[in-house]
Amino acid sequence: MTSLIWIGFIAFVAAMVALDLGVFHRKAHEVRLGEALVWTAVWVVLALAFNLLVYFLYEESWLGWTTELSHRLTGRQAALEFLTGYVLEKSLSIDNIFIIAMIFAYFRVPREQQHRLLVWGVLGAVVLRGVMIASGALLIERFEWIVYIFGALLIGSAAKRLPE
Repeated sequence: MTSLIWIGFIAFVAAMVALDLGVFHRKAHEVRLGEALVWTAVWVVLALAFNLLVYFLYEESWLGWTTELSHRLTGRQAALEFLTGYVLEKSLSIDNIFIIAMIFAYFRVPREQQHRLLVWGVLGAVVLRGVMIASGALLIERFEWIVYIFGALLIGSAAKRLPE
């Protein structure tokens, strides 16, 4: 049952992206502040609605959700954990906005193309991140010793960041 919920969630996200690109932003245009604020409000409301769904999945065991879990969270705990993660991710994404603005300015991306480019860039990053996580997990499962190589890569990367 858990896999069906995940499939439904991924299908919903894919449908929202298709709706965004295929209906609401089919024609390239410059996104103004008012439109950006409205869309931000729409996505925040959707996240809060999802938070309610998380609450009821755990509190009322909708769709048999909690029967498959090894431990039981209350609806309040689960909703609070989701909301905390959402707010944290939202706040951490602020620095990405500045980086993206600098990249768009450097490459002189026309304002009417920025939304489409941003959406495809984010989708590409999500897909590539998933591929890398799955590949790493498979490698670690098959070759336990590779953990030491990954650790050495992380330490080497950190050492390069140290001031001279």
